[in-house]
Amino acid sequence: MKLFITGLFILVLGYWLYGGIVKKILAPDDRKTPAEKNYDGVDYLVLPNWKNMLIQLLNIAGIGPVIGVISGILFGDIVFIIIPVGCVLMGAVHDFVAGMMSIRHNGANLTELVRLTAGKHLYRIFSVFLVLALLLVVAVFINVPARLSSGLIGGDTFYWCVGAIFIYYICATLFPVDKIIGKIYPIFGGLLLLGTGALFASLLIHAFKDPSLLLESPEFRDKMFSAAKHKPIIPLLFVTIACGIMSGFHATQAPIVARTIKHEKQAFGVFFGMMIVEGFIAMVWSAGALAIYNMFPALIGTNPNGVLAEITNTFLAGNFSTVVVISVIVLAITSGDTAMRSLRLSLAEMFHIDQRPVLPRLLVVLPLILATLGLLIWSNQDGGSFQKLWTYFAWSNQVIAVFALLAGSIWLFALKKPAFITVVPGMFITFVVASYILWISPAHGGPVGLGLELSDAYMLAGFIAVVLFAWARIRGNELNISCDQEESQCQNRKK
Repeated sequence: MKLFITGLFILVLGYWLYGGIVKKILAPDDRKTPAEKNYDGVDYLVLPNWKNMLIQLLNIAGIGPVIGVISGILFGDIVFIIIPVGCVLMGAVHDFVAGMMSIRHNGANLTELVRLTAGKHLYRIFSVFLVLALLLVVAVFINVPARLSSGLIGGDTFYWCVGAIFIYYICATLFPVDKIIGKIYPIFGGLLLLGTGALFASLLIHAFKDPSLLLESPEFRDKMFSAAKHKPIIPLLFVTIACGIMSGFHATQAPIVARTIKHEKQAFGVFFGMMIVEGFIAMVWSAGALAIYNMFPALIGTNPNGVLAEITNTFLAGNFSTVVVISVIVLAITSGDTAMRSLRLSLAEMFHIDQRPVLPRLLVVLPLILATLGLLIWSNQDGGSFQKLWTYFAWSNQVIAVFALLAGSIWLFALKKPAFITVVPGMFITFVVASYILWISPAHGGPVGLGLELSDAYMLAGFIAVVLFAWARIRGNELNISCDQEESQCQNRKK
């Protein structure tokens, strides 16, 4: 219980204290935003600040802070500290920097930001990787909400739910951002906040009556993850909780809102602040999972969807239980639709396709529809196929974060600003991703990897992280990136 409350205080203090430091470094000001400079009525337009905040929250708060933390809490109650510390020092900084970079570069997508900072060679590699990764995101965020919706409706309705969600995704991708996303996200946001608040209140009531619910019981300790069981907290925790601590996927979503913000000074609340809210969501669901594991030890290690249902049934009765499940469905759907939108925008930017007319938008979306359908069919062949889909989704998510923080570090070095805010989390997540790839293998209970001993993987991963961000400093010092208020476009050139 003490760790849980301490974690919540870290989130609040982190927003005000460390957030203030980061805001001072990035220095949002009164220059014109992309929404004003590049208005097109489709992707570039001004939305009210409260709508931007809800859109950003629903864009980033996918199923990671729910499904991911239900598995992640199995690393122990130390997760109550790791989530908020990671959220403040890593996730919120990552999102704020990605958002500010996009605003300062005319709403550019992450691929374009990588090209401007890291160069055309890394840009080409990353562009291919990002398209594949976002396809995984879309497939996962159709599959999971369809299963949850089917469970609520009952009967053999899974593929009907898949069809309905997919049609919505296509519409949300093609229509101007204010026509669908701007209209229904406030409703979805209300459901999310209502469901999370109800679960939080119920958990507090139960925990004050029985504080042991949020402690590691002897039965829990016997079954919790450990390095001896091929489940080391580093790197697995940061891959298992794919969004609740830090997520590269957020950097692909930031440009969507960067194109609808009226004032730069709103960016701190939209990007940094909404990641703190996501950290709160992750804390609530991890607490719910720990309480359920203590009450029903037989559920430890079982399907997270079943644990989710048990959390709602135990701590919330009747209609509130249904509202919470709906809010989880909302989390997935409102990340999947904007993932597909981000795919469209990224491809259009790569191939210089005008997105104002409807036909070019449709032509970009058609191959995405076919690719996603293929992934959905494959992932539902058996339980193992979906687990592989989730694993590669979670791993690729953090690789994107490496690129986003690398680009952010180069950008800050080039502007002669303190880059420690991105270098430290960037080196850490690079270490996590590299050690995961070097260590993981079927023998270690995961997908195909190099299968090295963990100590060897740590050594090599540390070397890779140091070299990569040392190069970022060299690269940044070679660049001159100017973003003057009067310029309609930021310039990037060699000194």
